[in-house]
Amino acid sequence: MKIALPSIDGKLNLHFGHCVGFDVFDIAEDGKTVTAKSWIDAPPHEPGLLPRFLNEKGITHIIAGGMGVRARDLFAERGIKVTVGAASDDTSKLVGQFLSGVLPTGANACDH
Repeated sequence: MKIALPSIDGKLNLHFGHCVGFDVFDIAEDGKTVTAKSWIDAPPHEPGLLPRFLNEKGITHIIAGGMGVRARDLFAERGIKVTVGAASDDTSKLVGQFLSGVLPTGANACDH
């Protein structure tokens, strides 16, 4: 499992499509342990590019504050699971909560 979160200064960036980059967490086969954390610079904004780009980087899951329906569909077509409604918090904390099954989510922060 490889989880990407759009981030700025180590916190979840709520504007997914225009983020500057992603914190990426490699997860052990047990599905509970972070084995590595890295950073990926986002490519220049282009509609429909991020699903292909992140798929090529091996991303299997995304945690986001919000994401439009079309974008979620494009990620699903590539087998990437998306969780929306996360709060702008420390990305390491959010991943830990996700792996423990206790990630609090609210409304999708994206309206398109």
